[in-house]
Amino acid sequence: MKLSDFDFDLPEALIATRPASPRSAARLLVAEGDGIADRVVRDLADILQPGDRLVLNDTRVIPARLSGTRTRETGQGPATARIEATLLEPRPDGTWAALMKPLRKVREGEEIRFSDRLSARVERIAGGQADLRFNLAGDDFDAALAEAGDMPLPPYIAALRAPDAQDKTDYQTVWARRAGAVAAPTASLHFDAELLARLAARGVTFTHVTLHVGAGTFLPVKVEDVTTHRMHAEWGEVTESAAAEINATKAAGGRVIPVGTTALRLIETAARSGRVEPWRGPTDIFIYPGFAFHVTDALITNFHLPKSTLLMLVSALMGSERMRRVYAHAVASGYRFFSYGDASLLIP
Repeated sequence: MKLSDFDFDLPEALIATRPASPRSAARLLVAEGDGIADRVVRDLADILQPGDRLVLNDTRVIPARLSGTRTRETGQGPATARIEATLLEPRPDGTWAALMKPLRKVREGEEIRFSDRLSARVERIAGGQADLRFNLAGDDFDAALAEAGDMPLPPYIAALRAPDAQDKTDYQTVWARRAGAVAAPTASLHFDAELLARLAARGVTFTHVTLHVGAGTFLPVKVEDVTTHRMHAEWGEVTESAAAEINATKAAGGRVIPVGTTALRLIETAARSGRVEPWRGPTDIFIYPGFAFHVTDALITNFHLPKSTLLMLVSALMGSERMRRVYAHAVASGYRFFSYGDASLLIP
């Protein structure tokens, strides 16, 4: 299985830099059997069936992109350098792993000031990253970060425009609850309160799980034999009640439909025994063609990057040749791609 098997040509004009408004006005490609239908996300309330269960990732994206200064005493007086930091994940010792730009301008032990309230000491530099210890913790840290930070837009959007205040709303799901992600579960961005109410009235039920999406989700696959690729680990939790709800839906003959690849990866991690078990901890599950799905009946997801692990995941669910046809249709029909782009409902 070669990396080139998952490549396709994508015009830059199809990369979305802003979401649809309202959220549920985004286009929806429905792929079922050999058929492809062009719909709109709000149509999910008509397409889905009573007894279907949507699995929703309730992670909350933190404003992880920070701009600050480092001041160092020199023979000519204080020297100040501007430093950009992108938080990646919290460490067990209370520090945060972060990407620093330019990394060469910081040293271990130095302080970086991000605002009047928020600063961090560089505890360690290794492997192209730094570990930062902030001066605040808990709710005080969250509040100061919300003031000083910007949303960590994916590289393919950040290359086209800078983040702004609107992204703090746009790049967050309406049910976000547990802070810790540095990337959004983007298929969930299409849902608004009105659509959720219509789905509930239809008899569709919801289960919340948590997977804190890490920056590693954007890392490219660098090996030609994709089966040798090593996935980044992300922390997730499926509670006992969430597992019971999903198993009850399966037992009743309903469909379990994760909203987004993050929710899918988590519930399939928790279902390796054949049914969903409570789960808490890191998962580095890598899903590519040949994977045995134990719980997923369909998937709502956005359109993914060429040669990405997410494209491999949807190919595992639908079949590689089928997904090539789906993506060819999406490109030819002008669907908007990636995090702020349009959606698909994939029914194998």
